Amino acid sequence: MIPSIIIMLIVALIVIAVWVSAVQQHREKQEALRRQELSKQKKIIEDTEEALVNSVNIPLSNSLLTILYRRIYNALATMVEMSPQSKELKTRLHDAKQRLINGSDEKVNNGETFVLPEHDKQLISLIQGIKKLRSILRSEHSKGKIDTATFTQEDKVFEHLQLKINIESLLKRGNAARHANMVGSARQYFEKAYATICALSYSDDYVSAKKQQLEQLLNEISTHLKASNASARKQREEQEKDDLDVLFAPKKKW
Repeated sequence: MIPSIIIMLIVALIVIAVWVSAVQQHREKQEALRRQELSKQKKIIEDTEEALVNSVNIPLSNSLLTILYRRIYNALATMVEMSPQSKELKTRLHDAKQRLINGSDEKVNNGETFVLPEHDKQLISLIQGIKKLRSILRSEHSKGKIDTATFTQEDKVFEHLQLKINIESLLKRGNAARHANMVGSARQYFEKAYATICALSYSDDYVSAKKQQLEQLLNEISTHLKASNASARKQREEQEKDDLDVLFAPKKKW
């Protein structure tokens, strides 16, 4: 009798130990998943806030600002749901909600005052900022947070802005090379900009104006090169003529 009881107790202890271990492993797994999700949402917030900070010189619509603010709010809401005891997260969620509500009242850079940065470092930062914003747009669209019409409209704005930065940069470098009398380099910059314009599947006032400007610049360079070549050829012919005159001139008798 006693041996049977002892065996039953041992079996019971083993079962309890296995159950406790399983529960502990489950809790650890859930905690690991929770931390992973919190880290994911934190990264979303950091990326979005960084994009906002770096978008000072980038034209943003009120619609896009709302998308960015909502992205931060949704991430914080998820974090609060997973960490309901965190007062800090609740405070940040409240602030994010207010910012989302008041976001449409903020003044935005609509592109009318857009100026190409003077320094290459600033230009690179601007391009990276635009790429980051387009990446966020694609991410939100793929999650169903943005309707296709809004996504297409906002993405086209950035596509056009990237085109403008590219063309204006090439024009700037081409003009600098031209002023330095590096006509060949200037032509290469202008030809690259012209090829970019011609490869577009659409046209607008900016595209038409730049295409016309580039055609004029390339014609001016072509005319300049033809004149230079003609002048060089004339000088070369005159030099050859002088050399022949000297060669076949009557020799003087001393």
